[in-house]
Amino acid sequence: MRSFFSQFKFLGIVLLLLSAVIIYLFYNALKPTRLLPVYSPAMVNSELVPEEIQHIRKYHTIADFSLTNQNGKIITEDDYENKIYIADFFFTTCPTICPVMTKNMGDIQDRIIDDPSVLLLSHTVTPQIDSVPQLKKYAMEKGVNDAKWNLVTGDKKVIYELARKSYLAVKTDGDGGPFDMIHTENFILVDKEKRIRGFYDGTKKEAIKELLEDLEVLKASYAE
Repeated sequence: MRSFFSQFKFLGIVLLLLSAVIIYLFYNALKPTRLLPVYSPAMVNSELVPEEIQHIRKYHTIADFSLTNQNGKIITEDDYENKIYIADFFFTTCPTICPVMTKNMGDIQDRIIDDPSVLLLSHTVTPQIDSVPQLKKYAMEKGVNDAKWNLVTGDKKVIYELARKSYLAVKTDGDGGPFDMIHTENFILVDKEKRIRGFYDGTKKEAIKELLEDLEVLKASYAE
């Protein structure tokens, strides 16, 4: 009799475990897939968007560009073709937020170092100071991996227009002239179609954690 009940107990445990597995599978099958928003100018704080593009509600993408990296190589949108990337704006002589941002971008680099689908792109906002040799020196000091992370310089007006009209990363006042200065902590997540999928405070660890989680969500959307 005791043997009979022992067998029944074992069967009950097996059925209980099987039920738990079935419930888990059904839950995951029915749970809606998390998707990241596709940001357009109309979705972003109007203070960060030039008036002439505030009405755009869809199809906003990062404009084509041609800038020079820390190795003197011309970098264009073609170098980011079919890649997810994270962009920001910095300058090598910044004593405040940029060192923190660069450290956090370096941590992201460590996380994506073996992932060929993800790259990094940092634009200097003081191109008159950040020449190719200056960027190279900074890159070496900060552990920049040339295969994953481009620090780019170029025409100031071009960089500032990218920041304001493509990446929607900064307040819109200014014309890229000699007295215009951009200073933003934003990291911008860009998908393979050159669309903005997220904004993050590059000085805060919790925001970097959110960015990395969103990066995984975005990568998964291409695996489906």
